[in-house]
Amino acid sequence: SQICTTTATLPQLRRSPEPKCGSGAMDLLIAQITTDLRSSDALRQSSALLQALQQCAAGRDVSALARTTATEILAAPSSAVCKRLALDLLRALPLPPDLLDPLLLSSLRSDLSFPDPDVAASSIASFPSLPSHLLPTLLSSAHADIAAALSSPAESLRLAAVTSLSSLLPRDDLALMCSTNPSLMGHATTWWGRLTELALDSADAVAAAAFEALARLFQELDARRMSRLAGDKLVDGEGALAVRAQWAADAIDFIWSRRNMLIARSMVMPVESFRVTVYPLVHAAKMVASGAVNTLRQIAKPGDTTIADTVEASAEKLVGVSDIVSHLLPFLSSLEPPLVFEVGINMLSLADAPGGKPEWASAAIIAILTLWDRQEFSSMRETIVRAVVANLHLLDLGMQVSLFKRLLQMLKNLRAESDRMHALACICRTALCVDLFAKESVRRGQKPVPGTDVISLFEDARVKDDLNSITSKSLFREELVASLVESCFQLSLPLPEQKNSGTESRVIGALAYGTGYGALNWTEPALDVVEVCRPCVLWDCDGRTYAIDCYLKLLVRLCHIYDTRGGVKTIKTGASQDQILNETRLRNLQLQLIRDLREVHTSRISSRLIWAISEHFDLEGLDPLLADDPEDPLNIIISNMHKTLFNTDSSATTSNRIQDVQAVLICAQRLGTRNARAGQLLSKELEEFRSSTSADSVTKHQSRYVLQIIKYVTNHPDNR
Repeated sequence: SQICTTTATLPQLRRSPEPKCGSGAMDLLIAQITTDLRSSDALRQSSALLQALQQCAAGRDVSALARTTATEILAAPSSAVCKRLALDLLRALPLPPDLLDPLLLSSLRSDLSFPDPDVAASSIASFPSLPSHLLPTLLSSAHADIAAALSSPAESLRLAAVTSLSSLLPRDDLALMCSTNPSLMGHATTWWGRLTELALDSADAVAAAAFEALARLFQELDARRMSRLAGDKLVDGEGALAVRAQWAADAIDFIWSRRNMLIARSMVMPVESFRVTVYPLVHAAKMVASGAVNTLRQIAKPGDTTIADTVEASAEKLVGVSDIVSHLLPFLSSLEPPLVFEVGINMLSLADAPGGKPEWASAAIIAILTLWDRQEFSSMRETIVRAVVANLHLLDLGMQVSLFKRLLQMLKNLRAESDRMHALACICRTALCVDLFAKESVRRGQKPVPGTDVISLFEDARVKDDLNSITSKSLFREELVASLVESCFQLSLPLPEQKNSGTESRVIGALAYGTGYGALNWTEPALDVVEVCRPCVLWDCDGRTYAIDCYLKLLVRLCHIYDTRGGVKTIKTGASQDQILNETRLRNLQLQLIRDLREVHTSRISSRLIWAISEHFDLEGLDPLLADDPEDPLNIIISNMHKTLFNTDSSATTSNRIQDVQAVLICAQRLGTRNARAGQLLSKELEEFRSSTSADSVTKHQSRYVLQIIKYVTNHPDNR
């Protein structure tokens, strides 16, 4: 009844005129609230406390009321409602240390054994907001009361105890204290044992809170991140880690041994609470299946040699994991998006455990992708994509191939600020690995899988149009090209050492798919990439050059590996069929890029492209009869060098023309010394450039230097 009267006074309080912010009006209000608090009328006290909370929420300073509240309400006999409001008010105020230590602690301590369970509940609920240095004394002295609260017949008290301990026990500061205080450690271990048992409590709210507590413990240990629960910034020491590892190992043992009961308990919970039961069950199953629970036991008791696998039979592990999967499977078709997502993510986690199956992953990913068009879940689109791309490697080949194009479309519709590059990198890396795997399978005489080559990523008309358009405003195409190229470079690196646990076993590169990892295998998909992304050199990207730079870097790397400067090799010189084919493809690509030079939009890219091609182009293989033909590759390169040297329009000068001219002059030096005809043509160009107004004093000197080198090489061809 008091709660009803208090809430009934709320609208009146809201309607009461707001005091002016002047100090006089505020002093009057505080004096009035203090008088009400000192009266022995419960209704006046609760109204005064509500008014103080209202002022506090409005950002006004009511810290003058702290002492009166502590002495008149908490330290004195008063109603349950007033005690709860007083605790709420004190939680919101900066408290002086002398008030905290003797007065507040003793009143909290005495309220724990208060006959009204609501008062005891509000007392235990205020533990997490106390400063760290007061906790050991309070928790040790209140051990019996906390244990009684966890076993209390009153649901509200059990719930408050579970909620309070679930935000207190996983904290960094408490784990550190337990590592140095054996008595507190003993109490905390007992409480954790009781918390895990409360997951089977008859009250839904208490069981859900206990599941949440377990989830929080596992997440704190798993992520090993600094706890944000109390705003503390403590770094985990070995002691704190051992403490948490012991709690987690005990909880995992309990969940695994009672998994069927816990599954049955979660099935009779209301649907909105069911979601919190998923993660603890899945995490425990995964830790047991992967054997990581033994690692936790070793961390908890470093010298213990008696630690052995408690679950002997791997068959039992597989059956247990399958039971949990079949328990979760029906919820993938739930109507509640957050539940579908939670179940999907956790099933992906189980698919990554030893004994996991691709069917589990595909069922989960299909369910998560159905959320894409759900209106009420649209803000989570980035999370959906991130979840799917991070688990692509768990699917079978056909499913991966069918997902690539769909995922590209999804990514294209995401905001540019969302982490698109990471998702693209995952997709491109997996696509290249699938391509490698398919090529390897064909070499072994298996049937080719359709749609596995990189080029099929660009089959979609919209992606193709985007790639071929010159002035598209979309950043997506630049991100796609850059990610593809970076993934090629990743494949070219030697493989990292293979790890065994969970997601760390995703090896970048072909070994993840069981291919023989040849040193040059990666160049085949890389050749596909440079061919399909060729239109990027013509793009006009408002001055951004990152994607095109990446592209040219990969092109130069391939030209260097296949030594294109020496022309296409023959079987007589010991080249294999594959090598001849790849070198011919690269030469054709170079010729195509030389033709594209005329249409390149920015002088910056033009000079970089001239550099990339002329360094690696086979000049000796050109037909001498076509020397006067404007379509001759060398003539096209030199006419574009002329264009860069004599380009004086405003856009060129603002986009750093000096650098472009430098690149072209160095290029002229290298080209002129490699080939006699190039030397003659470039000598004319450089003489003309030296005497023009386009050259400043530095470039004039540089031109003279290059001319001398070309002249020397022409006269002494053997000393080249």
